[in-house]
Amino acid sequence: MRLKDTVHFNWYKHLFIAVIIAICLVASAGVTGADFTEVFGNAEQMSIFMARFLQPDFAYIPNIIGPMISTLQMSVVGTAIGVAFAVPVAFLATTTVTGNQVLTTVVRFFLDIVRTIPNLLLAALMVAIMGIGELTGVLTIAVFTFGMVSQLIYEAIETVDEGPIEAAESVGANKVQIAFWSVAPQIMSQVAGYTLYALEVNVRASTVLGYVGAGGIGVILNSSLALLQYSRVSVIILMILVVVAIVDGVSEAARRRLS
Repeated sequence: MRLKDTVHFNWYKHLFIAVIIAICLVASAGVTGADFTEVFGNAEQMSIFMARFLQPDFAYIPNIIGPMISTLQMSVVGTAIGVAFAVPVAFLATTTVTGNQVLTTVVRFFLDIVRTIPNLLLAALMVAIMGIGELTGVLTIAVFTFGMVSQLIYEAIETVDEGPIEAAESVGANKVQIAFWSVAPQIMSQVAGYTLYALEVNVRASTVLGYVGAGGIGVILNSSLALLQYSRVSVIILMILVVVAIVDGVSEAARRRLS
């Protein structure tokens, strides 16, 4: 590297970038009406919050074990249901199996619609339809998993080896037989990996769904925040962090063995 190409001789470029970023921040604050001075002006309230938040009420742990287990159950059941529906629909979403471009386009359009609905909005709709409870959380997770995993699976199907498919077609196998005997064996390890990945995502998401009444530990977290019981909020968050870390570790280890 030549001396003139070092950071010392390009300081004006970095200064220009910093000025542009500063201008963008100021302009964004002006457009949105954000006043950063309010953050510092509310320092006293922040200190009060942190003082209570940093004193977890560990005696409250027995009360959140049940809701945490319910959250895990919601995630596991919702993921299983979502994957169970995603697998057959994913086969319909690729011409590698169907050989029908019209059918594939319609199925993919439907999956695109499902994936565009955010989790919280989907949970709110489910609460309006089904009412408050764990069933609502399970259905929300199932629909979300269905939309996410189906796309991953049909993209995996499109990368399979065409040899077994051509061999099956040459002996007169129908579409179902081709899907079951020629395509499925090539993607099963990927399906298992996608399932574990979806479970990781759903465990995190399920803790938030309680805010709209979808059950689980999110309900207790929401009520504790509403009642300003920050010591309980702290221990709930710690519990969530521990459980998510354990689930992520187990899932990563399982996916590594599958790869």
